[in-house]
This record gives sequence, structure tokens and C-alpha cells, in this order.
Amino acid sequence: MKRIAFLPLFLCLGIVADTAIAQSLVAPGAEVVKLADGFVFTEGPTANSKGDVYFVDDPNCKIHRWCITEKKVSVFIEESAHANGMYFDKNDNLYVCEGGTGSVVRYTPDGTRTVVANKFGARNFNKPNDLWIDPKGGIYFTDPVYGPTFHNVQGGEHVYYILPDRSKIIRVIEVSGEQGDFVKPNGVIGTPDGKLLYVADINGRMVYRFNIQPDGTLTDKHPFAPVVTDGMTIDEKGNIYMAGNDVTVYSPEGKEIERIRVPERWSANVCFGGADFKTLFITASSGFYAVEMNVRGAR
Repeated sequence: MKRIAFLPLFLCLGIVADTAIAQSLVAPGAEVVKLADGFVFTEGPTANSKGDVYFVDDPNCKIHRWCITEKKVSVFIEESAHANGMYFDKNDNLYVCEGGTGSVVRYTPDGTRTVVANKFGARNFNKPNDLWIDPKGGIYFTDPVYGPTFHNVQGGEHVYYILPDRSKIIRVIEVSGEQGDFVKPNGVIGTPDGKLLYVADINGRMVYRFNIQPDGTLTDKHPFAPVVTDGMTIDEKGNIYMAGNDVTVYSPEGKEIERIRVPERWSANVCFGGADFKTLFITASSGFYAVEMNVRGAR
């Protein structure tokens, strides 16, 4: 993941929000706690049906698993080809943006790997970064370029949709990089009803909201939150959690309602997990963190 300029660090951990809002989202007295460290750059957290959380250490090309019963980290995939964003389907298959091969791949629970998509037209993808699976089983994913060894093979950093039956891939956001348009799409998350999609333009410093059409195409592009964010997740109330300089939470109406401070300079991504899906897990540079919540993650 490309490093960007950071804002000054806060000096302590905690939750910044209106009192009533804090009580409705973060568990009383809860603080961000470190579960594991010693990584280079953590990313891509996602939870399976049990609430176990999988995340990557991108530079070390490993996919890790946090077991909620054993409360420890183990290695799920030893060589992940620079995996980044990940998401579980309803059958606990793990879908992965595999940057090193320019592919979207699937891992079964036993670790068997299958390539789902690696080309659009006759060209390979740039470096798939993040993905979300809609209720139909279709996959939205972003395809930016990060790092000196990766190239803009597609002629632009676009957003794609893989149809549920895997018969076709369509480009749903054509990025020109011009002022007023997307610059670099990154994180992506949608609502459980499959009606709305949120896409982060990390270099354009904006999160956009789209309406999802029955065929998977997107309409009604709307500036939702002027936030520099990487990965995102959503809770049962429709609030959007945006990782970046700490974790910023926006209501469905587009109002900032909370900020969760994290003791690292950059928080790359977030997800809900745990036995009741009321724990917010945060990948932040060298560490892997969690904070207990009063709300569940959307499922």
C-alpha cells in the first residue's frame, strides 16, 4: 500500500464523539487494544461466519487468521502474492485481491486457491486492491496502481464488477483522474440490501456513494464524505467506518458522528467480527487491534 502524508498523531487512545453517540456505538469504557504486532503493514481484515478474522501482512505476503476462541494469530496462507483487500462469501470462501498477480482469487476454507478474474478484455489488471461481495454473489473491486514495480496496464485506475455467475466482468467506474472525477479508487463497501456502494478515492480525498442497479452498474454518484480513507466497513445501522488517520465514522446521512483513535500513524482497514460481530477489528501498520462495540457489523 502506498504511504501518504499523515496528520499529527493524537497522544492518547480513546473515543472522540458526542456522548450520546459514543454510548450508542462504542461499548461503555471500551478502548482500542492491541491483539498482535510485529508485522510490516497489515491490511484486508474480514471475518468468516464464526467471527474469526483474517488479515494480511502485505510486504511479507502472508494471510493471517485471528481465532476468537484461542485468541491468537496463526498463518493461513504462507505465500499470498501481496494479497490486500479480502472478503468472505456466504459459504466461507475467502475472496482476495492478489496484487502480485493482478488477480482476484478465491480460497476455500482448506486453503485451495482458484483464480476468479485476472483480465479485462485482453489486458491484465493493474493491482486489485479491495473488494466487496454483494447479496447476489457479484464482486465489486478497485484496481489502482501502487508501488514502482506495478504498471497502469489498463490505461486507468478503474472499478469493476464480476457478475454473480462469473460469466462477465464489467467496468462500473471509468476513472479519468481529472479534476472533479476519481483520482485513485481504493476501499469499497456496500449495504447488505445491495442498493448502495461506497467507494473511497484516497488521492481525491473523498468517499463517494452510488446507487446499485439490478445489472450491477452504478448511477447517481454522490460525494458522501470528504475523508482520506483506505478500507471501510459498515454496521447494522448503516454507519460507515473509514480507516485512515484513526477510524472515522459517518452516519448514512453523511454526517461525521465519531472518531476512534488508533495508536499507529495509519489505519489501513477495518471489519466487524467476534462471536456476536460486535467487535471492530483494525489493521494498522505493524499492529492488529480491536475495540468492543454496542453495534453489530452489517451482514
